[in-house]
Amino acid sequence: MKYLFIFLLVLAIFVISVTLGAQNDQVVHFNYLLAQGEYRVSTLLATLFAAGFLLGWMICGLFWLRLRVSIARADRKIKRLEQQISTASDATTVVVPAVKE
Repeated sequence: MKYLFIFLLVLAIFVISVTLGAQNDQVVHFNYLLAQGEYRVSTLLATLFAAGFLLGWMICGLFWLRLRVSIARADRKIKRLEQQISTASDATTVVVPAVKE
């Protein structure tokens, strides 16, 4: 349900940005880091929104991947330690003789 809400929110923002951009056929001068150019407001708005959305997903994906790798390493370490404990407990079984009184 949460993901559906987020998807609808992003979709609404995109529709609003395209609608506002379609109403503005004005050409703007955009000076970015490597070059500069003149673009329509609608094209510039949609392109920058899509670029930001993809960049955000890539960053979140990298954090998610790093977390999954960390969890997998921890699971392997837990299994290895459990095997060591089970083999150590089997090997160190001590038999205590009964005391006669």
